Amino acid sequence: MRSEMRWRLCWESELELVDHIELSEFFQKAYGANGEFNAKPFEGGRSWAGARPELRVIAYDSQGIAGHAGVLRRFIKVGTVDLLVAEIGLYAVRRDLEGRGVTYHGAIHLMYPTLQELGVPFGFGGVRPAMQKHVERIGRHGFATVFTGMRVRSTQPDIYLNVPATRDEDVLVVVLPIAQSMGDWPAGTTISRNGPEL
Repeated sequence: MRSEMRWRLCWESELELVDHIELSEFFQKAYGANGEFNAKPFEGGRSWAGARPELRVIAYDSQGIAGHAGVLRRFIKVGTVDLLVAEIGLYAVRRDLEGRGVTYHGAIHLMYPTLQELGVPFGFGGVRPAMQKHVERIGRHGFATVFTGMRVRSTQPDIYLNVPATRDEDVLVVVLPIAQSMGDWPAGTTISRNGPEL
């Protein structure tokens, strides 16, 4: 039997040290299950991997953190058009809850009124193809549009002498109309974050 879920929407400056440590441990387990390298950015109490979010939605149950999504306002370039977005990323669900209703869709619904208050035209997220089932539901209900065949460029979060400064990935792009309609989303199959992935 699943315990009741409690959601917390908070700004980054509202988090205490204990919150960062708890989130760090959560992300190490969630991302580390896909390979030890994926857990490394979260060592030492760090609760972000690339860019640091400014807003978080965190799901809790009787066992602690159950899920997480972060938000960061930034300008991206879609094709040749500079565009303000609220990037949604740093999504994770505790392994024992996968497929049980702690969803990307649920996190987006909870944070949507706050995204409207931010006055951004669109919400944006780059999702690896392996996450397709987690984002399909938003598209099915008309809440967002999921684009395939997109190439997204990001900078590395740190400088490495043996790794290029940027990386290009083929991802699913999730776009939520916030202050503008989907008809205003620029055409283009390439997106540059002009910074590290959230």
